[in-house]
Amino acid sequence: MSRDALVFTSPVDDARAWRDALAAELPDLDFRVDPEIGDPADIRYALAWLPPQGFFARFPNLQLVTNLGAGVDALVRRDDLVPVKFSRLSDPGMVAMMTSYIVFAVTRYARDIPVFERAKARGAWDYVHPRALSQIKVAVLGLGELGGPAARMLATMGFTVSGWSRSPKDIAGVASHTGRAGLERVLAENEIIVSLLPLTPSSRGLLGEAEFALMPTGAKFINASRGAVVVEAALIAALRSGQVGEATLDVFDTEPLPQGHPLWSLDNVLITPHMASITVPALAARDVAESIRRVRAGLPPLHEVDPGRGY
Repeated sequence: MSRDALVFTSPVDDARAWRDALAAELPDLDFRVDPEIGDPADIRYALAWLPPQGFFARFPNLQLVTNLGAGVDALVRRDDLVPVKFSRLSDPGMVAMMTSYIVFAVTRYARDIPVFERAKARGAWDYVHPRALSQIKVAVLGLGELGGPAARMLATMGFTVSGWSRSPKDIAGVASHTGRAGLERVLAENEIIVSLLPLTPSSRGLLGEAEFALMPTGAKFINASRGAVVVEAALIAALRSGQVGEATLDVFDTEPLPQGHPLWSLDNVLITPHMASITVPALAARDVAESIRRVRAGLPPLHEVDPGRGY
């Protein structure tokens, strides 16, 4: 009799931690780590982050792919997957991490911290009088599983917050906008712009030369979603001209960001290595296990993804 097995693959996640966390939830699940997969026909489930090309073609009985993260763009565009159910992770730890990153990045600009960082390098006491947070307008692009909580927290802190999303959202303290006209409005009316957009066919390259030109001169831009949402050359040009005054970037077209890339040399850019939000196995395993239980019962998994929509 074949085993009910899951295959795990990730260049960055801890396989042992996931094995232990899932064993506590599903003791009968056979957890296998690529490349030690045993009989490929046993594999019913995959827990994956950035699997190599052709990875899924080996598993004829695959039923569910769970992405080790919130962004599933790299999975839905693959050519080695037969029709299966997709789910993404959405655990409280991931949401809290992303919210903390966005709060950090927005507050750093709101309190003029880059000014003081440069002043210290010069040995200068540069005083900038703080503004009330309510005077600082922040836009969050993408109000989904990660963007919604981040926008809500910023509003709770006292920032004036607008949001833009595919469909209207009802979030306390956050003005909701949709459509092209809504996007242009939030870009033009806010001094700090945060991208938490999923990467979909409609969002790829959404923020380019025209969109950066709409922002107030000297606007601050934060991207913790996907690099390909932005036209990188247009962002670099805007940062060099001062149209975009500062940027905090956690994601890029090519990762790791190559040595010699123009972004490394811009002193108005803070670069972090795609770590704004990570998954904590002990917190997320419960959802993964519940999705497997549901698929076993012929039901949809938790946090199911529509491949055609991209999220």
